[in-house]
Amino acid sequence: MYDLAALGAELRGTVFAGQVAYFPTIDSTNTYALAQAQRGAPHGSVYLAGEQTAGRGRGGHQWHSRPQDGIYVSVLVRPSLSSDRALWLSLIAGMAVKAAIEQPTALAADIRWPNDVLLRGKKCAGILVESVFAGDAMRYAVIGIGLNVNHESFPEPLSQTATSLRQEAGHPHSRDVLLTTLLHALQAELTALAVSEDVLERFTAASSWVRNKQVSVAEDEGYTGVTCGLNPQGFLLVNTRDGTRTVRSGGVRPCE
Repeated sequence: MYDLAALGAELRGTVFAGQVAYFPTIDSTNTYALAQAQRGAPHGSVYLAGEQTAGRGRGGHQWHSRPQDGIYVSVLVRPSLSSDRALWLSLIAGMAVKAAIEQPTALAADIRWPNDVLLRGKKCAGILVESVFAGDAMRYAVIGIGLNVNHESFPEPLSQTATSLRQEAGHPHSRDVLLTTLLHALQAELTALAVSEDVLERFTAASSWVRNKQVSVAEDEGYTGVTCGLNPQGFLLVNTRDGTRTVRSGGVRPCE
């Protein structure tokens, strides 16, 4: 259980102050947040769950949301962002999660494009950004984040690809501290997004996957190549035998 009073105090002065709604159990924080957005909920609304029964990840995958072991949260934002920069929200969310892991722990996190956060090659956090536009302008977006914190194990075959902070560090971590750090990091990223054009450069520095990584891409017929940067929209570029290709939706994995 979260200490919601302490969380409220830690969030004073942020865009999230007074805007945290907690649910012991919910089907999906993203689904709920999208419904609230349609009803006019304000920028910075936070929807936090102890457990999700139908948590969603990218590509229609289900997120393993074990009760009280992880952080399951969705944040509603209303940024001034055009459709050609929509992916930037996913990139800054990944950087916020990376910072939230590294600041209070001794763990080193990496980001697999666009926003899977890894510890020693295994996934410890996933991000699902769902956006709604009016013409070319973003009306709102929901940033859903699932972070594996105190999971001691995962069912097969998930255990082959997933990990938690507890598994990597060998001891449990405070979800309250991690959540507070995460929301402060996300506010910093949203502020930077509004005033700076350096998102792509900072993401490139934060992720080992953007350049010189041999990858296989599950897109179109599937292909392999070496990553060679991001295009202006934030999509991953991969050098292949047939030229440079742009990854738009396919899963990116290291070459076996």
